[in-house]
Amino acid sequence: MIGTTIEWYDFFLYGTAAALVFNKLFFPNSDPLTGTMLAFATYALGFVARPLGGLVFGHYGDRIGRKKLLMLSLMLMGGATVLIGLLPTYGQIGAAAPLLLIALRLVQGFAVGGEWGGAVLIVSEHGDDARRGFWTSWPQAGVAAGNLLAAGVLAIMTALMSEADFLAWGWRVPFLLSVVLIGVGWWVRTTVEESPVFQELQQDKKVHRAPILEAIRERPGGLAVGAGLRVAENISYYVITTFSITYLTTTVGASRQMALNAILIGAAVQSVAIVLWASLSDRIGRRPVYVIGAAGTALWAFAFFRLLDTGATPAVTAAVVVGLVFHAAMYGPQAAFISELFPTRIRYSAASLAYQGTSIFAGSLAPIIAVFLLKEFGSATPVAIYVAIAGAISLAAALIARETKGKSFAEIDGETR
Repeated sequence: MIGTTIEWYDFFLYGTAAALVFNKLFFPNSDPLTGTMLAFATYALGFVARPLGGLVFGHYGDRIGRKKLLMLSLMLMGGATVLIGLLPTYGQIGAAAPLLLIALRLVQGFAVGGEWGGAVLIVSEHGDDARRGFWTSWPQAGVAAGNLLAAGVLAIMTALMSEADFLAWGWRVPFLLSVVLIGVGWWVRTTVEESPVFQELQQDKKVHRAPILEAIRERPGGLAVGAGLRVAENISYYVITTFSITYLTTTVGASRQMALNAILIGAAVQSVAIVLWASLSDRIGRRPVYVIGAAGTALWAFAFFRLLDTGATPAVTAAVVVGLVFHAAMYGPQAAFISELFPTRIRYSAASLAYQGTSIFAGSLAPIIAVFLLKEFGSATPVAIYVAIAGAISLAAALIARETKGKSFAEIDGETR
């Protein structure tokens, strides 16, 4: 959880900065919404690189082990984040600034593409079968905690300095703080042993030479279901945590501080909700919990923007909190749900492909599509419809998926499809 928190702090920090800073410092010659769209485009490139990272890390994770790849992803992510904090702006070096920003965002995306699979698998393959949902929800909660940490650091910086100072140099501090976090994460991960399930696979000499090809050939249904489960979870999350900041500050006219505070409170509640929903999935099943999350997300999307339009702090906070609680109902059991779709010999590759591949057309495009719809129609209702459609897709995937709670990995490894 600590390692995941650190890596996703780095990743989410970019998203929050894209909504608040990068449109002004790296794309200054555009109107506010167009500049924000361009900033979110660089943000989206990180998601485009994630499937490649998932494929590379998944391949080697299924061949040489989960732990080594987790250490590498941490160093790549942290290094890219620190370098972003040192980047000159458009005003200093011109067009080279956004190009360098794009290159570092691609490194971030590549690194985080390998992070999720390694983190959840090393936990799921250490834990017991009956409580796999609970155990694997802790790295999931680390994602919410990373967003909480990123929003928290930025909220502190904006509260302590003027907007001029924040744009001049204050925004760099949270990125440079990643140096400290890398050290903590490295220390934590060196103490973790390799997955016992993978070690057994190595001892039996059953490691596959091309795990991703086997996954595509033997488990296309599992890959499709895993991707479908991700659609609403991925889209809704970035609409709530990233696009909402832009919507509140540029359309509603709310303060940046209020928007960040709402995200802070929502992320704190979500960190707890993820674990609670995951624990419930160990008792009543992955499918019913996921159905609650997908259906709730689809319906809440309309109330979400009505509450944001009030501009009132209690209403905005409630919108974010409830939205993230429904999201947690999907994200909590998701790690166990997806990992249980595949056998050990291809689990890292297949789970990473299902998880990260969806990011290309879901999370990466969500803020861009949302800003486009807002600019085109002058209303947030089309954005709510967009989120509702995503909810319907994930609801269908959850209903199609087979129930996997309580199954041992030995049972899953013995299944033919």
